[in-house]
Amino acid sequence: MPTESQNGGTLNLAVIIGSVREGRFGPVVAKWFAERAEEYGRFAVNLVDLADTALPLSLPAVPPALEPRMARPAGMADLTRRLEQADAVVVVTPDYNRSFPASLKAAIDWHYTEWEAKPIGFVGYSGAGGGLLAIEQLRQVFAELQAHTVRNVVTFPRYYELFGPEGELRDPEGPNGAAKAMLDELLWWGELLHEARRTRAETA
Repeated sequence: MPTESQNGGTLNLAVIIGSVREGRFGPVVAKWFAERAEEYGRFAVNLVDLADTALPLSLPAVPPALEPRMARPAGMADLTRRLEQADAVVVVTPDYNRSFPASLKAAIDWHYTEWEAKPIGFVGYSGAGGGLLAIEQLRQVFAELQAHTVRNVVTFPRYYELFGPEGELRDPEGPNGAAKAMLDELLWWGELLHEARRTRAETA
């Protein structure tokens, strides 16, 4: 797969911290990945922390797939705007009971067009599985939203052994390589899908 962009431009990349749990490790992992994405040099990185957004679990009667411009709770406006502006998304998620956090599902379900025709990457962390159980379930969810999940992922099994006290990786070579491989995919798909969305909007 090509590693250089089609037009040399910069894409907006939203990096979502999916866990809002007390004492969560997600911000450490997300900060590490956001730094790799910034160093990559082809993305404007926007760190999105779901803990900063009120995410009601009760959903509206009409789903956003049928009413994309629905009235959402006022506290969700910033999240919606940042997702809408994103050309690509990376979800940072743990495994909770062999799945992904309810906060992440709520953020997904309150939106539809904000995900549509955009590439989605994943950074997982947990005990033995490194978040892979959550990631594989999220692939199914995003497929229903007509998003494209990229093949390469970054995972941190036993993350508590891999990061030092200041949030630095003890052995960064493998994760750095995995991050670059995923960013290569996100850039390639991000540019193609950005152009496709632009063309569709002009001909609508």
